[in-house]
Amino acid sequence: MRNILNFLLDVGKLKGKKRRGWLLHDIPKSESTAEHIFRMAILSWILGRKKNQLNLERILKIALIHDICEVHTKDETPYDPLLPKDKKGIKEVLKKWPRFTTGLKKKKTINKYKREARALNKLISKLPSDLKAEIKNLWIDFEKGLTPEGRFVKQADKAENFLQGIEYWKDYGKIQYKLWKRWSREIFDDPILIDFIHSIDKKFFRKKSRPK
Repeated sequence: MRNILNFLLDVGKLKGKKRRGWLLHDIPKSESTAEHIFRMAILSWILGRKKNQLNLERILKIALIHDICEVHTKDETPYDPLLPKDKKGIKEVLKKWPRFTTGLKKKKTINKYKREARALNKLISKLPSDLKAEIKNLWIDFEKGLTPEGRFVKQADKAENFLQGIEYWKDYGKIQYKLWKRWSREIFDDPILIDFIHSIDKKFFRKKSRPK
């Protein structure tokens, strides 16, 4: 039980760990990793209910553990390889959605996976063997999309991130929302999540007709 308690104490550190992407955009009082996980898990559960063939318990478990490796590693953004050290330069980079060559994108993905896998192994190293194996299996499923549940949650993660970005755009105007909308059209292929993104579009971007 002591090792489980220590694991939970470590996971609790995510409550105070701010998401780097929002810090780069200078969003005041931006969300923590734990806050992202909370809403992403609810989003995955509710939208996953619309897909009758999926295992909701597995969906929830994947959603809950997908970012816990960040206890021991940084929260990476799509911009990371391109970011200069100066704040002015960072803002210029954020004005354009990053594009990488196939080779650089593959290298970036492999390096990120290795770093996060090491961080996850460190986090779960002293847990009971069955629990450790289950968490690692769920995390690998999320990263590699080994099951329909893993592939769904991978896109649900991006859907929650998209929603949060649009909320911050509405509140602070610091998000390049046109880039985010273009990105959303490229990244989602699940019909349920595409419908969800369309709902966000209607909520935030389409003008309501005035009553005659």
